Amino acid sequence: MTGAGEDWLSDELDVAGVDCGLWASGVDYVAGWRDARKAADRLNRAFLVTGFELDQVRAVASTNADGGGAVRITGHPHAVDRLAMLLASVASDDNGGAA
Repeated sequence: MTGAGEDWLSDELDVAGVDCGLWASGVDYVAGWRDARKAADRLNRAFLVTGFELDQVRAVASTNADGGGAVRITGHPHAVDRLAMLLASVASDDNGGAA
């Protein structure tokens, strides 16, 4: 469901791609990526259940420079706005939201 990474890998999440030259020997990037992949897949299934298409918004697994997993949400602005409205409505429901 998710990809191994994207071209947006240099931001505040300290996420690095294979071609960026930041990979250090002895760091287990695969374990972090596997954890992130599982979380991204769960989030992508939730996107599908709530009516989103993965070509519009999706979670993508990667790792940071220390080998820790990272999950990014990427998508078209209108789909991300729709996701933001959905999350805001859950947070403001009468039951106190998801938190």
